[in-house]
Amino acid sequence: MKSPAQFDGLERVSLPPRPLHVAIGMFDGVHLGHRAVIDSAVQSARRGDGVSAVLTFDPHPSVLIRPQDPTRLILDRPAKVAALGSLGVDAVVVQPFTPDFAALSAEDFVPYIKRHLPGLAGIYVGENFRFGQGRRGDVAMLVGEGRRHGIAVFSAPRVNLDGEPISSTRIRECIRRGDMGSAAALLGYTYTASGTVVHGKHLGRTLGFPTLNLAWSPDLRPLYGVYAVRVSGAKSYGWLPAVANYGLRPTVEQSVEPRLEIHLLVSCPYVAGDPIVVEWVRFLRPERKFAGLEELTAQIARDVTAARAEFSLP
Repeated sequence: MKSPAQFDGLERVSLPPRPLHVAIGMFDGVHLGHRAVIDSAVQSARRGDGVSAVLTFDPHPSVLIRPQDPTRLILDRPAKVAALGSLGVDAVVVQPFTPDFAALSAEDFVPYIKRHLPGLAGIYVGENFRFGQGRRGDVAMLVGEGRRHGIAVFSAPRVNLDGEPISSTRIRECIRRGDMGSAAALLGYTYTASGTVVHGKHLGRTLGFPTLNLAWSPDLRPLYGVYAVRVSGAKSYGWLPAVANYGLRPTVEQSVEPRLEIHLLVSCPYVAGDPIVVEWVRFLRPERKFAGLEELTAQIARDVTAARAEFSLP
């Protein structure tokens, strides 16, 4: 899949002079509900020989509205752009959510977008979309404003799973409690961590369980503990089964910042400096402090056994 063109702000957009179909939203997680909105824009663009784009925002509006308790993001910007690109979007516009932009009135929102995107033919949003200063604008208002400016507006109904709407808030709660199966069902893909393998202190090797240490600092932290995971990278080895610990390592050092350490259940082809992706398959147990290295080693052996069972390995 071709990577989408990226633009930092509406004033920097440069696209072919064809009908432009834009999905608008924060789209944190690019979950199944978001995909319904974005796919509508992509399909409409393809039918009309147009261009599809996503207009999203950075930082999350909560950073301005409640800076003492901002919403923690499921995906960082590179991961979100990659997820959007996988849906066939031609372009991604990341609009800085500044105080000036936040002060834009609901009545001025569509003219502002149209001024910067003169080829705008269609706007695609979720049914709960809000816009303008104080979130005063809703979908009904957006439809009316779109009609005034010759722009079609499409609102996608919320997608439900197990009788409840799929939402980024719901997914965040799953990740925080380590429920990666439910998170994957809501996202439509397995939650991942991406980064570069870095050198560690080689304690795992000393204990008989060598690990890959991943440089990864997510905005939203999963529950500290041990997980069955899969690992892949630029080298063509496919997805390799592994067990990972994410947390503060209280038995050996009580880190200030959490670390992600991965022990592969097969021969490890990766070394420091390699980029890898880690898929979080299932939570095995919470992190805890052990009496010493002997007790820790015995528990790691049990964790490895549990992970091997998860992947049906002998």
